[in-house]
Amino acid sequence: MKIGLISDTHGFLDPAVLKYFASCDEIWHAGDIGTSEVLQVLRGFKPVRAVFGNIDGLDIRQVTQEYLLIEIEKWKALMIHIAAKPPKYPAQVKELISQYRPQALICGHSHILRVMQDQQNDLLYLNPGAAGKHGFHKIRTLLRFEVNDGKASNMEAIELGPRSKL
Repeated sequence: MKIGLISDTHGFLDPAVLKYFASCDEIWHAGDIGTSEVLQVLRGFKPVRAVFGNIDGLDIRQVTQEYLLIEIEKWKALMIHIAAKPPKYPAQVKELISQYRPQALICGHSHILRVMQDQQNDLLYLNPGAAGKHGFHKIRTLLRFEVNDGKASNMEAIELGPRSKL
């Protein structure tokens, strides 16, 4: 299964996202969607799994969850918007990791693209950075990867271009 991972669109969806995610089976949005229109466009394009972020209003919160446990291809991922970075997670994230024992933790919020192994919790940490035009990030980013037989592979970091040129 091929996954397109996006976060922190803040109400802006670059049309290039659809081009980069055309080969994906699903799109996962790690929060701060911004507007229901962004979610509608993504859902009209591919199946979407999404969590809400701290800037998302009631319209988004009513159709998403605070966190998701995703189990596909014998692989388990926990997605939540705010998770800090390994291993200094907030108490709620530590509890969720302990409860569900995911193989991956997916988050957004920081606007910093980061893919790393969390040795302490034995999981893959994924943050696709920010794809929107609001925030301090300089480059808008996405992640794309495959999940097969209990493993994530073929991880690709995609740069959409400078935030400042929008």
